[in-house]
Amino acid sequence: MSLKARITEDMKAAMKAKEAGKLAAIRLLLAAVKQKEVDEQTELDDTAVGAVIEKLVKQRKDSVSQYEAAGRQDLADVEKAEIAILAAYLPEKMGADEMAAAVAAAVAETGAKSPADMGKLMAVLKPRLAGKADMAEISKLVKAALAG
Repeated sequence: MSLKARITEDMKAAMKAKEAGKLAAIRLLLAAVKQKEVDEQTELDDTAVGAVIEKLVKQRKDSVSQYEAAGRQDLADVEKAEIAILAAYLPEKMGADEMAAAVAAAVAETGAKSPADMGKLMAVLKPRLAGKADMAEISKLVKAALAG
C-alpha cells in the first residue's frame, strides 16, 4: 500500500473513531499533498509525500518554539500532538553510526578531499538519504569529514 493510500485509510479510521485532533492533522497533510500534486501536475510517489510530511513537521517545530517563547503552552501542545501524528508516517531515521558510514562511503566513492568538494558530495548523499536522515546533520558530518 502506498503511503498516500495509508494516510487516506487512517483518515477514514479517525473519522469513524471520532478522533478530532488526528483527523485534523491528517486532513491538513492530505491537503498539502494534493496542493503539491496540483502545483506540479503529477501524482506524488512515497518519497515526495515523505518530503511534504517533513516540511509540515519542520513548520510545526518552528511553531512550537515560537509559541513557547510567547508563553502559549496550550498552542504549543496542539502543535506537538500534530508532530507526533505526522511523524508516524515518516520512515525510521538513521542512527549516528549509519549516517557516518554513509558519509564515509560517499567520500570514498567520489574521492572528495577538500571543503570545495562539499557540493559534489551532498549531491550524491541527498538522493540516497532523503527522508532517512536529517540533512543538516549529514551536512555537519560532511564538513567534518572534509575538514580533517
